Amino acid sequence: MLQRLLLISLVWLSSATISQALELEPRRWSHLPIEANFLAVAYANTQGDIYIDPVLRIDDGTVSVHTVVTSYLHSFNLAGKTARFDVSLPFQRAQWEGLLNGEPAMVERDGLGDPRFRLSVNVFGAPALKGKEYRDYRAENSTNTVAGLALAVTVPIGHYKRDKLLNLGGNRFVIRPQAGIVHTRGPWSYEMTGSILFFTDNNEFFNGKRRKQDSLYVLQGHIIRTFERGIWASLSAGYDWGGQSSLNGEKKDDERSDFLYALSAGMSVSKTSSIKFAFVRSRTRVEVGSDSDNLVIAYSRMF
Repeated sequence: MLQRLLLISLVWLSSATISQALELEPRRWSHLPIEANFLAVAYANTQGDIYIDPVLRIDDGTVSVHTVVTSYLHSFNLAGKTARFDVSLPFQRAQWEGLLNGEPAMVERDGLGDPRFRLSVNVFGAPALKGKEYRDYRAENSTNTVAGLALAVTVPIGHYKRDKLLNLGGNRFVIRPQAGIVHTRGPWSYEMTGSILFFTDNNEFFNGKRRKQDSLYVLQGHIIRTFERGIWASLSAGYDWGGQSSLNGEKKDDERSDFLYALSAGMSVSKTSSIKFAFVRSRTRVEVGSDSDNLVIAYSRMF
């Protein structure tokens, strides 16, 4: 029982940072042609170190996660503005390890994670266009500013068992309003996105407990350079804070404070498909938290 109660700290302290690292997303508010469909598959390898309060007697905590995400995006006209709807479905294999009182302990899980659905609208600077009209507009507006709003919802249908402490699904909804802006001047783009994550309660946590979590706040920025032949590169940084959790009303010392940065690059491999590579690193700014390194490769196709 002691081993199980302590290993839960590994999950709480690693899951939020890994999730944010994988969503440090450049070109989030790019102007897309309407009536387009995109299908993407991404693989991410995450390796992390976890830092626990010494009172819990956990040393050398680590997490290793393999994630495959399948995504679909559809762009459309919403009151004359470019809008997009996208859905992402992750499959994960995760392993947590640590020393409890000097003895090795390990837990593994694999299965479906919770899917995310998101609706975004570019409310300024991105008229709903397609075909030649879209290409002409982009050619004539090499300097422009686009602002957008979005609402993302993570739905609790991933792998979850109430009699297990460690699960890939969260058994709760996560509601995330977002706002962003991108200014493009020639080949350079400067992008900012702000998000707030609201968590519903998990009323079927381990042993019938009730888990609550405060809101998590996230800011991210990107500097993007576009080259010829559909090649681009991005330098990104992000910061998240908040998200303290509680069990049956008892607050836990697990409030987040993380700095993230990333290098990303992408290129077209045909008229309708492209690939993307990214390295994302997160570092905690508090004594109790986690660090992670994430390698991501993705392929997308427009049809």
